Amino acid sequence: MDSIDRRILDQLQRDSSLTNQALADEVGLSPSACLKRVKRLREEGIIEREVALLNPNALGQCLHMVVEVTMERDNKSLYQRFLTSAVNAPEVKQCYQVTGECDFVLIVTVADLDEYDRFCDRVLYSDDNMRKFRTLLSRKRHKFDTSVQLNR
Repeated sequence: MDSIDRRILDQLQRDSSLTNQALADEVGLSPSACLKRVKRLREEGIIEREVALLNPNALGQCLHMVVEVTMERDNKSLYQRFLTSAVNAPEVKQCYQVTGECDFVLIVTVADLDEYDRFCDRVLYSDDNMRKFRTLLSRKRHKFDTSVQLNR
């Protein structure tokens, strides 16, 4: 991956709806050369997928929570069982296995506390290896960025 690929990726992370012509103009390539590079970046899995980012405030009530999960036993198969459950839960938008005082950090989005309670019952309390969890309720989101820092 060279500097032109990085410029293409920078632009696409800002606005993936750019036409190929506009993208080519931004990075200083011919449209055909730009299209070939984007196609290669997709085939190599560098561009994983393209999505529409929605404004949660425009869609109605929505709660964002950071949930720290601590497991009882340090066991790979038990961790994998929990991980499968968390990843398959539609309320979980991000899932990180971490080091430190807890084992997992989940970013959970729900409509209200009743929905969060149902999530807790189904995913957290149902796992007999879950020792404890701590929920941090987001009062306000000040930054949300899906871009990946590219090595320059």
